[in-house]
Amino acid sequence: MTVKVIGAGLGRTGTMSLKLALEALLGGPCYHMTELFEHLEEHTPLWHAAARGETVDWDKVFSGYVAAVDEPVSTQWQSISAYYPDALVILSMRDPDSWWKSASSTILPIKQNPPADLSPARRAWLDMVLECYTHVYPEGFSDEGKAKAAYSAHVEKVKADLPPERLLIWDVTQGWEPICSALDLPVPDIDFPKSNSTEEFLARRAKNV
Repeated sequence: MTVKVIGAGLGRTGTMSLKLALEALLGGPCYHMTELFEHLEEHTPLWHAAARGETVDWDKVFSGYVAAVDEPVSTQWQSISAYYPDALVILSMRDPDSWWKSASSTILPIKQNPPADLSPARRAWLDMVLECYTHVYPEGFSDEGKAKAAYSAHVEKVKADLPPERLLIWDVTQGWEPICSALDLPVPDIDFPKSNSTEEFLARRAKNV
C-alpha cells in the first residue's frame, strides 16, 4: 500500500471531509491530524525532524495509509510529494477571509494560548506544530492580515511549484466530481461527506476540556 493522494491544503479548508471522501474512494485509511493524535509518541518526532529540514522515511509515518491530508501533512507537502512522485496533490482551499474566520475560531487559539497542563506528549506535539508553522506563517499567525497573507502565499506556492497534471485545486463545495475525475474513478452514488464544521469542532473540544 502506498500514498496515492497528498493534501496540500491547510487546516480548515475541508480537510476532514476530504479525508472521508478519499477513504470511500480509495478503500483505505487517510492520514489526518486526528490520526496523528493516535500515534503521538511515535510520529511526533518524525514530523518534528521534517519541520527542521531533516530527511524522513515517510513510509514509517504513512504505513497502511492510502492518502494523507490536513496538518501537519500540508506544511510538509513538498517533502512528501517528492517522496511519492506518483501521488496526486490536492490543494483544498477557500477564500482567505472565510479561512481566517474558521481557523481563528478553532485550530489557531490553542496554539496561541495552550493550556498550562499539557501532557508531555501533547507538549511535544505543540512544539512540533509551532516549528511547522514557522515555515507557513513566517510572521506568526496571531495577526489577521499577516496570517491571511501567509495563507495566500502558501496557496500560490503550491500552485507555482507543481505541474498542472499533478495538482487538483479543489473547494469542498465542488464535492466528488473533480476528485473522481483526477483519480479516474466513478462518482459514488452517495452524498459527499460534510464533517468538522466550526460548530462541530467547538462542541467536540468542549467535551474534551
